[in-house]
Amino acid sequence: MTVLIAGAGIGGLTTALMLHERGIKATVVEQAPQVREVGVGINTLPHSIAELAGLGLLDRLDEVGLRTRELRYLTRQGQEVWRELRGLHAGHKFPQFSIHRGRLQKVLYDAAVERMGKDAVLTGLRLSGFVQDEAGVTVHFTDAAEGVTSRTLRGEVLICADGIHSMGRKRFYPDEGPPSWAGVVMWRGAAEWPVWEDGETMAIAGGLGAKLVLYPIAPAKDGRQLMNWVVNVRVADGSVSPPPPESWSRQAPLSRVLPYARRFTVPGFDVEALVRASGTIFEYPMADRDPLPRWTHGRVTLLGDAAHPMYPVGSNGAAQAILDARCLADHMAAAEHPREALYRYEEERLPKTAEVVRTNRRGGPERVIDEVERLSPRRFDNIDHVLSYEDRKAIVEGYAKMAGFAARRAG
Repeated sequence: MTVLIAGAGIGGLTTALMLHERGIKATVVEQAPQVREVGVGINTLPHSIAELAGLGLLDRLDEVGLRTRELRYLTRQGQEVWRELRGLHAGHKFPQFSIHRGRLQKVLYDAAVERMGKDAVLTGLRLSGFVQDEAGVTVHFTDAAEGVTSRTLRGEVLICADGIHSMGRKRFYPDEGPPSWAGVVMWRGAAEWPVWEDGETMAIAGGLGAKLVLYPIAPAKDGRQLMNWVVNVRVADGSVSPPPPESWSRQAPLSRVLPYARRFTVPGFDVEALVRASGTIFEYPMADRDPLPRWTHGRVTLLGDAAHPMYPVGSNGAAQAILDARCLADHMAAAEHPREALYRYEEERLPKTAEVVRTNRRGGPERVIDEVERLSPRRFDNIDHVLSYEDRKAIVEGYAKMAGFAARRAG
């Protein structure tokens, strides 16, 4: 069996590695001219790291990423709403990683080339169409830079892991329109910075309408480490205003984000100085899409952001794509027919990811901050008088249970 995968992102590459482990040939086709380290920080949760560890990649992740120890939720004024241990420290069998997205992608890419051969990942080719028949699927790709040449590949299955603007998704849902946008713009950056706290802590200040995310994404060296930050602010009414263009390389001037960054306080940290120290600031709209009624059409299916793009809350985007990969590979190895495998994959994963998408729209676990800020817009004297510990726990741990990464503590 040969499986074709459109998209060499985290989901596509993990799928290829998972299939290879199960003796199934896979070819990944990527529209970018090369797989390079783009983007900034992401978090990958223990249940997804377990899958990457199963591929023998834990040591490589330790070389380029950071094992997260603690997460703190704060109000915009810097008052603590919730704190909890993460990963191994919370009782999981595997760590949570804070890591540069591009470096995680590079770990997966290098592993794919080493194990599957240099021709396992083809670059510079954009998915342009496909035709199915009883025996397989013929897939057409065009030169992504000039569009003057093309290449045709044949496989038993096509997996579209080509992101929020997936061509495969558009083929099956041509009238879906652009991604959903609630008017929130994200600015991201990173800079080498003196180690803050223990060098393994992340903080989130503010709710869905205005939020700062702060965490290191590389091991400390000589008292400094790469510190990632994100500022999310609702700047428009998404129902009437179109979102800004989505691009990994869209840059924003310091003057655009600095007034918003100054709104946030994190105890013991100079947020404005970190933003100023970041050489490049990237701008993205916070966008997702409505859950679909189905992903699979014959021998073609969707995976990762092509299937279920979601708001980046709860650290679940990359994690859910990795879980997709494991599920799909397991069913491909076990099923008697490829179409049965795709059906079983969709049956298992679509309802779970749809619930994550819907919950993330309400703020995910970070909704606990929204609730506190709603009940007490200004500073408070005692958090328990604003929202009880049990109510806060229900929001945060309820999300973890729903998304499949609740820690199993002894006793």
